Amino acid sequence: MVVRDRRRIDPETGERRSPADGEQPAGGQTEEVTESMSGTLDDELAQVADESGDSGESEQAGEQDELQRRVDELTADLKRVTAEYANYRKRVDRDRESVIESAKASVAGELLPVLDDLERAESHGDLTGPFKAVADKLTSSLGSAGLESFGQEGEEFDPSVHEAVQHGTSPEVAGPTVTTVLRRGYRLGEKVLRSAMVAVTDYEPEQPEDSPAADSPAGDQPDVVDADGDPAREG
Repeated sequence: MVVRDRRRIDPETGERRSPADGEQPAGGQTEEVTESMSGTLDDELAQVADESGDSGESEQAGEQDELQRRVDELTADLKRVTAEYANYRKRVDRDRESVIESAKASVAGELLPVLDDLERAESHGDLTGPFKAVADKLTSSLGSAGLESFGQEGEEFDPSVHEAVQHGTSPEVAGPTVTTVLRRGYRLGEKVLRSAMVAVTDYEPEQPEDSPAADSPAGDQPDVVDADGDPAREG
């Protein structure tokens, strides 16, 4: 058995050895070892690169999912805040309109007696000259603010806007009808400030002239009774 020391450094002297004849390693063997080592290294590098690429893609996908989730959350928050602000503006506008209408109704309600006096003065012919000009300006200003009068003779009776203080019957009407306006009513927009005070006439069929009811209405004459309390008989 032959053992050859192929170490390039002499362990005793520490000097570099020169290859002896016949001890030079074969070039094919060196190339095979180099190629083997190179191939193994390339495979390992390729494997590491693949693993690194897969890991990078996975991390990138995770980051994109996290960013998309955050964008969705912020978008939902923005939509909610926008809706809340829109509702707030609608509520503020509605409250503002309500306050304005209440203020108008309060002022107009205080001026209704003045309008009644002006209407009576006009009916008596006293609304003339500068006084009439002032009255016309006041009526026009209240009309521009939305004040509207109602209650006319001949219109159908409506208990929601009419206050009936007198009642009669007549065959000349088809149903409950306003025949006399005692005090005009007023509304501001959809709000009724004061009901109209009226006299109402209801329909009643006309009675024939020769009917007993027409000659002697029931209940007008007291009943005649005898001493025992029974109805008396004539003749």
